[in-house]
Amino acid sequence: MKLNLDTLKTEIDDWLKKTGFVVFYGFARTDVTREIDWDTEHHPDYKLFVDVAKQLEVRLVVLHQRQFNAAIIERAVEEVQASSLEYEEQRRIEGRLRELGMYDGFTCAVELSFDYQENMYVFELRTEWYDELHDMLDQLDIGIDPDEEDNDETYGGYYSKN
Repeated sequence: MKLNLDTLKTEIDDWLKKTGFVVFYGFARTDVTREIDWDTEHHPDYKLFVDVAKQLEVRLVVLHQRQFNAAIIERAVEEVQASSLEYEEQRRIEGRLRELGMYDGFTCAVELSFDYQENMYVFELRTEWYDELHDMLDQLDIGIDPDEEDNDETYGGYYSKN
């Protein structure tokens, strides 16, 4: 499924407000130990997730959107060049990484979350190209610590959840 998260983030924000939720524009909430993730693969409609919050009488929903910053591409290319991969494989990966740079400034992920009875419930949609980049960086063992995200803008908010 091709996602246009730039359009969807506005739709979600408008719908939340229209249905009476208080929207808190926050950061990704990855440091919570009791996180329960929504199955977006089988249930990608954010309205179903928000309906659960409504049925639980939750009023505050955190909305986070991540814009892709292509600066991570240059760091990844440097890592590939310094790797022990075969020359042809390096060129193939570098080429694909550079292609993904065209998404600079696009919304790559949208996350909704709410707290209920000491658990955090999370709905996250990511674009296919961002998932591909995430997989490539994981394969290359390139990850960014979430704590570094706030201190260094050059990584575009990317971090590995591993």
